[in-house]
Amino acid sequence: MSEQEIYDKIVQLIEERFELSADKVSQSLDFKKDLNADSIDIVEFILELEDTFGAEISDEDAEKLATVGDAVTYIKNHQ
Repeated sequence: MSEQEIYDKIVQLIEERFELSADKVSQSLDFKKDLNADSIDIVEFILELEDTFGAEISDEDAEKLATVGDAVTYIKNHQ
């Protein structure tokens, strides 16, 4: 899966979970700061990433995923 395909899927998940239009999402979008996501939101989003991409994301790695770009890079490197 290409980086663009991964990004597009993550944008779609953000649109659905955080009700944010795709044109407002960028690689630098910060889950906590820009989306006001709390720890429960983050955990649920990480679970959605795991389901969508068939990857297991450890708690330690999940803590490092602060931005959309971080998530794209992580998924790309762990396909």
